[in-house]
Amino acid sequence: MRDRSISRRQSIRTLAAASALGGSLAQAGEPGIRLVVLDVGGTIVQDRGDVPKALERAFANHGLSVTPAEIAGLRGASKREVVQHFAGAAGRKDLIAAIYGDFSRQIIDSYKAVPPIAGAEEAFKKMRANGLRLATTTGFDREITNSIMTRLGWQKYFAAMITSDDVAEGRPAPFMIFHSMESARVNSVREVVAVGDTPLDLEAGTNAGLRGVIGVLSGASTEVRLREQPHTHILGSVAELPELLHSSF
Repeated sequence: MRDRSISRRQSIRTLAAASALGGSLAQAGEPGIRLVVLDVGGTIVQDRGDVPKALERAFANHGLSVTPAEIAGLRGASKREVVQHFAGAAGRKDLIAAIYGDFSRQIIDSYKAVPPIAGAEEAFKKMRANGLRLATTTGFDREITNSIMTRLGWQKYFAAMITSDDVAEGRPAPFMIFHSMESARVNSVREVVAVGDTPLDLEAGTNAGLRGVIGVLSGASTEVRLREQPHTHILGSVAELPELLHSSF
């Protein structure tokens, strides 16, 4: 246990140092990147604020008052866990299920019209052409995730599409990242980078000890908020990712 704790602290210091230097973790003898793990909402699909609005409405529809500020603090988390967090005190599984079902229906409907991040699909094609495996992780459940990916026709790009319901805990736990590595048959965290638009996305990547933890400014968080978390790089959007991976890893 002590060794793991020491390793975790060293990993965080390494990421912070790389950020302070502007970036590259490329070192002699390092393996190449094999897997890129991408968040969904705000990272590869636009974030128009649909999720917090749907959560707020779902809570209100069932007699609970949850403020936008309270929801904002959990951006990137498992949406089912968010509902449990605020409705769990009532001790009613039926209430939690009803609120989550209300939220899920709203999101599936609203995401029928949410466009992708500009340049996202082209970035997928470039990274695949460069021999990289891609995966997604998300705080959405399987039904919501499938509805988004099917509409966009994006399943073909990903070796794994991991949802919060596939693991024991969502972000900031690293389990979705580890599950994506398992599905993509990538053994070493030194061969993996994770990309996301929220502090919880970056926390999950740091907790996994990844080679690269990359924030993007296309979603929910400001640059100031993202830079508060250990990270290796901050990009404008996923469209810049292929060039970064080519030049810095």
